[in-house]
Amino acid sequence: MNFFIGVISGQSAGPQPSGAETIQKLCDRVASSTLLEDRRDAVRALKSLSKKYRMEVGTQAMENLIHILQTDRSDSEILGYALDTLYNIICNDEEEEQDAVTPTPVSGKYKNGSMPDENAQKQADDLGAQFTETFLQDPEHVTLLLSLLEEFDFHVRWPGVKLLTALLKNQGTQVQGVILVSPMGVSRLMDLLADSREVIRNDGLLLLQQLTKSNAAIQKIVAFENAFERLLDIIMEEGSSDGGIVVEDCLLLLLNLLKNNSSNQNFFKEGSYIQKMKPWFEVGDDNSGWSAQKVTNLHLMLQLVRVMVSPVNSPGATASCQKSMYQCGLLHQLCTILMATGVPADILTETINTVSEVIRGSQTNQDYFASVNAPSNPPRPAIVVLLMSMVNERQPFVLRCAVLYCFQCFLYKNQKGQGEIVATLLPSTIDANSISAGQLLCGGLFSADSLSNWCAAVALAHALQDNLLQKEQLLRVQLATSLGKPPVSLLQQCTNILSQGDKISRRGSKVQTRVGLLMLLCTWISNCPIAVTHFLHNQENVPFLTAQISENLGEDERLVQGLCALLLGICIYYNDNSLENYTKEKLKQLIEKRIGKENFVEKLGFITKHELYSRAAQKPQPIFPSPEQMLFDHEFTRLVKELEGVITKAVHKSSEEEKKEEEVKKTLEQHDNIVTQYKELIREQDAQIKELKEQAASMSSQTEQMQTTITQQISQIQQHKDQYNILKLKLGKDTQSQANSQGDGSQMNGLQSEELTQLREEVEELRKQHTLLQTQLGDKDTLINSLRSEAAQTAEGTAGGSDNTQLREELEVLRSRVESQLAEISQLKTEKQELLSRDEAGTLNAVPSHESSADTAKMAELESRLAAQMSEAERLKEEARSLSQGRADLEQELASATSTVAILQTEQTKLQTEVQDSKKEQDDLLMLLADQDQKITSLRQRLKLLGEPVEDEDDLDARDVTDDDDDEDEEDD
Repeated sequence: MNFFIGVISGQSAGPQPSGAETIQKLCDRVASSTLLEDRRDAVRALKSLSKKYRMEVGTQAMENLIHILQTDRSDSEILGYALDTLYNIICNDEEEEQDAVTPTPVSGKYKNGSMPDENAQKQADDLGAQFTETFLQDPEHVTLLLSLLEEFDFHVRWPGVKLLTALLKNQGTQVQGVILVSPMGVSRLMDLLADSREVIRNDGLLLLQQLTKSNAAIQKIVAFENAFERLLDIIMEEGSSDGGIVVEDCLLLLLNLLKNNSSNQNFFKEGSYIQKMKPWFEVGDDNSGWSAQKVTNLHLMLQLVRVMVSPVNSPGATASCQKSMYQCGLLHQLCTILMATGVPADILTETINTVSEVIRGSQTNQDYFASVNAPSNPPRPAIVVLLMSMVNERQPFVLRCAVLYCFQCFLYKNQKGQGEIVATLLPSTIDANSISAGQLLCGGLFSADSLSNWCAAVALAHALQDNLLQKEQLLRVQLATSLGKPPVSLLQQCTNILSQGDKISRRGSKVQTRVGLLMLLCTWISNCPIAVTHFLHNQENVPFLTAQISENLGEDERLVQGLCALLLGICIYYNDNSLENYTKEKLKQLIEKRIGKENFVEKLGFITKHELYSRAAQKPQPIFPSPEQMLFDHEFTRLVKELEGVITKAVHKSSEEEKKEEEVKKTLEQHDNIVTQYKELIREQDAQIKELKEQAASMSSQTEQMQTTITQQISQIQQHKDQYNILKLKLGKDTQSQANSQGDGSQMNGLQSEELTQLREEVEELRKQHTLLQTQLGDKDTLINSLRSEAAQTAEGTAGGSDNTQLREELEVLRSRVESQLAEISQLKTEKQELLSRDEAGTLNAVPSHESSADTAKMAELESRLAAQMSEAERLKEEARSLSQGRADLEQELASATSTVAILQTEQTKLQTEVQDSKKEQDDLLMLLADQDQKITSLRQRLKLLGEPVEDEDDLDARDVTDDDDDEDEEDD
């Protein structure tokens, strides 16, 4: 034990052993000691020597230390010492190596006994790589380290995190592979973010940064382990942009997870995490005194936004993120920073770049950006304020590049914005009291600063990109050069500056201005025959271009020669031969005489061979190390790639070949037009047939609905018939009972005089009621006859013979019952007459008292029955009236349904006829198309015989399909 204390304290009690000998003794003690305390003290001693004697400890003790990790899992203290020792010998950080002693050269060149920093760091890196390779010889060592991270003890978990981080720094790919196949390996590391001890959580962030570098599989696993939620929570807890180094580490980890990983980007967007980024960019009015950490944090936050809307992402994903950023107000926050005062220059530059990519290709976001005004008096559009910075030579170079990129993104696929920019140059819209974007561009185009010339020319070229209308509108722009001289067109002024620049080029004129103007002219007149005519109308332009191309100039002028060749080639390719002196043929003859075709093509190839051409073709954003290297624009490189081949082909073609090709093109165009017309006609007929089928289907469904309605109505009519029969049965029974009661009354004979007088009055009243009832029965009979006639007509028009017969039978039964009722009424009349006659006879004869009382009772019963019969007759009358009304309504609905069915059948017949006619027309069109295909095939064969290249039908169809898909993609964007 005293030996360990002496080693640690550095006390000497005699001859001191060398470092290697001491480490060897300690390693032997670790391997042979049976007591845990002895092994712990030996490992503690190795830890203290591991920085000073890194090579010796790493070479002799690594195997013993790994064995300690495997066997002494119960003692956290010795595990911590072993992990710290392994970390010291593997880690390559400079701060860990500053105390290390390196061997002194033999020559004594370095007086302080240390090598230069570069050599020391290189030697340390070599040692770290060597010991890392030794540790990773067995992949189980990494698995062992992952299992140790589950220990909650601080002295085990923290050095374990640092050791695994160092291994990832030295051999990231190999360690990532082991962790990826380890069960729950990534999940164990994600648990570090939930540790309550901040030092472990923070080092866990550094570990995850190294783990997620350049490994998409691990990035996806970490993202689906709820990493986004945890990291955003940590950023908010630490104060967002005002936070410290922890916020920076979280942002770096987020960048690792999202950059070039479309799956994680989609998961981030779908999880509504873009909305949680909005509070990051809330800045106050006082923006002075930003700390360096805040600048770094906000810079990383802006980079995170750009990752989600980068032009290299798929168009659909970028458009979706742009939409979310506009809806949640993130674009508004970025524009607020853009127009705020006191924002540091680098943050302002990165904000401009971020806003550029958020609005690029999104019409909604571009319209919003166009409406943003700077807080000035009077308010000015943000576009105008930014352009003022772009053409101001006193502004930083990176800021001017960012403004140019923002303007390019604002005009990208934005024909509305292009029209608004060009309109500010037209004479009818110029306002002398305000500064417009067009005025700023013209000012920069003709200023003395070559960088302003280039930026303004490129910006104006983007206002004309793929927009034929604006190219023609820009031809109307007139410029006042000086007092007393007539105004000249913008096109003419650009060529004037080119020729003047050529005259003074021998005195050191910069190439940048001329390159910018040539790019503008090439973009302007390409695919615009009217602009080509205007350019050729100036008699000095063609001689100037030929003189530039034919001269043998220096290396710096070769790019200008190539651009002049491109401009002249565009004048040939898009020439409509409207100028007699500068037709296609004459221009090619001029090239052949003055320049030579091979020389012309060689000069044209100088553009793509330039070293800065490929750099500009990679990304849309203009990124240049210095202003002198700012020569090419990304969109212009696409134009060169598109035109170089066709111009070369057009220059080499003879007049006869062109005539033949034009004839063939005209013939093919005619045939293509005929085929296109037939295709359009077939499409229209297909659409009509589809529409007719839909109408037929809807009519058939309506017919089915009408049939269902008729079935329901028939069932309702049957129910009403059943109810009517029940009522008739009740009416028959009441009439029979009334007749019986009257028959009983007719048998009485002999009444007293008082009762007979009363009886006469009642009989008179009954007679009146009978007359009234007879009148009502007559009305009912008339109503029944009318219903019978209507039912007969309805049955003849709608139903078949069986329904008509059934209605007639029902009417006959109803008539018989009415006749029986009339018979009963007539019988009642006779009984009343007999009663009156007996009444008159009763006054002459005397009646016994017992018969008189019986007759009185019978008379009372007769009167009660008669009253009940009258009330029942009234009720039946009302029911009959309501039933008649319901029957009339049902019959009317049935008649209308029948007429609708007849109309539908007529329309269906008409549709069938039209379908037959359209099929006949299609057959005729197919015959015509077959004839046209035969003619086209024969023409293609003739062309092949003549030696002309002709595309097959499959290639043409594939190209048509590709063009249609491109058009649909552009419309979706």
